[in-house]
Amino acid sequence: MSGVLLGIARHAFPKAPMELVDRVEVTPAGGIHGDFRGAMKRGPYRRQVTLIERADWDAAMREVGHTIAWQERRANLLVDGMDLPQAVDVRLRIGSDVVLAITRETDPCERMEALAAGLKAALTPDWRGGACARVVTGGWIAIGDTIRIEEP
Repeated sequence: MSGVLLGIARHAFPKAPMELVDRVEVTPAGGIHGDFRGAMKRGPYRRQVTLIERADWDAAMREVGHTIAWQERRANLLVDGMDLPQAVDVRLRIGSDVVLAITRETDPCERMEALAAGLKAALTPDWRGGACARVVTGGWIAIGDTIRIEEP
């Protein structure tokens, strides 16, 4: 099973606007370059990178009757053409070098309600809000890269 990376977004500090980029470096120590959440805190950080499926975002938008840009979800990576694994420690390879390990579900927060009434609830079922991951192997990623589940 594989998909494609449709979008990359980052924000330099909490509540900062999301910046869309076409290509970015990803490291185990810093996550997505330029994104404040990626820096390792104490021990292995479980939320270095966040991913969301385009189909899940689109479904949530239909449910709330809005058209809001995916990066307003505040996720780092937009994935298309595959279901993100809903299990801890499953590894994803993006492009030729970067490997991420799923750490947990991304819980939708109250900020989603500020975007659209009912959006938090629309993102809650079946990991629709996305997945959090930590960086196992760094490198560069770019829009259009293939994303695939790594065999154990």
